[in-house]
Amino acid sequence: MGAAKRKRVPRAVREQQMMDAAVRTFARCGYRAASMDEIAERAGVSKPLVYLYLHSKEDLFGAVVRRESAALVAAVTAAVEPGAAADRQLWSGLAGFFAHTAAHPDGWAVLHQQARAQGEPFVVEVAAMRAEIVRFVTGLIGAAAKEAGCAGELADREAAGLAHALVGAAESLAEWVNAPTAEGTSSAVGAAPDRPTAEEAAGTLMNFAWTGLDRRMRGARWAPA
Repeated sequence: MGAAKRKRVPRAVREQQMMDAAVRTFARCGYRAASMDEIAERAGVSKPLVYLYLHSKEDLFGAVVRRESAALVAAVTAAVEPGAAADRQLWSGLAGFFAHTAAHPDGWAVLHQQARAQGEPFVVEVAAMRAEIVRFVTGLIGAAAKEAGCAGELADREAAGLAHALVGAAESLAEWVNAPTAEGTSSAVGAAPDRPTAEEAAGTLMNFAWTGLDRRMRGARWAPA
C-alpha cells in the first residue's frame, strides 16, 4: 500500500503561516536585515512559494503591517464593554490594547518600531491605524463628558487632544511593558515580575488621566467598580 497523499494546505492558511513567520522575522531582525530565506524557513515552505504568494519583501512587509494594524484596532474596540459607565469603557479599551500588544509583542514591534522607521508607505499605514484608534478614544472621552454633564464645556478639539495624549501615553507604556527582559524574551501579559499586567497598565493610565495628576499626587486612586 502506497504512502498516503499529503493533504494540501489551503492557500489562505499557508499565507497566514508565511505572514506569522514574517512578523517574527521582521520584529527580531529588523526590516532591512530580514531575509526571505529566513521567513521561508520559519514558515516551513520554499522561498519561491513565498514570492509566488506574497511577492516581494516590501509587499510582504506591507501585508504584515496592514494585518497587524487591523488586529490591534479590532482588539481595542472589541474590549470596550457596551453600556458600561464611561470610565469603565475607557479602562476596558486600554486593557484591551495592553492585552493585545502583550500577547503579540512581535506584531507590536513591527508596528511601533519597524514600520515607522521605513518611511512611506508603511508609516502612512501605521498613521492611519493610530488615527482610527484616536477617533475611537475621542468618542469615548466625548461620551464621558456627556455623562458627566459637561459636554458643552469640553470642545471637540480638546477631546481629540486628550485622545491623542492618551494614545501616545499608552504606546509609550506598551513599549516599556513589552521590552525584552534580561533573558531576552518579551514580558508578555505580566510574565516579568517588575512589569504590570494589561489591567494594571490600563489602571496606571486611568489613575493619571481620569483621576487627574494633581489628585493622584495627593493619593486619589481610580479603580473599576
